[in-house]
Amino acid sequence: MGSASWRTSWRKVVAPILLSLVLLLSACSYSSPYDDVQEETTGRDAPAAVSDEAQKGGSFNQFFPRSQDGYDVVPAQEKQGFAEYKVNRDGTNVAMLSINDTTSNPDAKQKFASSTRQVAGYPVVDIGNNQTAALVADRYQVKVQSRDESFQKEDRETWLSKFNLTGLAQLK
Repeated sequence: MGSASWRTSWRKVVAPILLSLVLLLSACSYSSPYDDVQEETTGRDAPAAVSDEAQKGGSFNQFFPRSQDGYDVVPAQEKQGFAEYKVNRDGTNVAMLSINDTTSNPDAKQKFASSTRQVAGYPVVDIGNNQTAALVADRYQVKVQSRDESFQKEDRETWLSKFNLTGLAQLK
């Protein structure tokens, strides 16, 4: 009877330890599908997604238009080479404003080569049906994207002209 109780108590102690050990080892060996993709893409010596020479996103903030005429202009995102603001009217997001340093993506400038329109002396193009962009100082893409049907092409061009494009062109 004494050895039976010892076996029972031994099982009560060892069983949870073994179970924990099995769970720990299986968790450590788990490989998600994302791990494989990460390993594959980092092994290619691919260039960084954002150039080290790209402006800090915070340096663009001073060039965005301010809230006016019933529109609230609110910061949305900022990272190396990029800053974005929301334009809201009566609680609805009607547009997005952004400045992007094309140093990280020089091909982005190609679409401006055939531009026939300008805002403040800078080439302007439409991108699809709801985006209008200007290229400032052959480096910075300033974009206005409609997020609501009420915000049309003419509104996008008007908002492009509200940016301090001349100041942005002087950014070094």
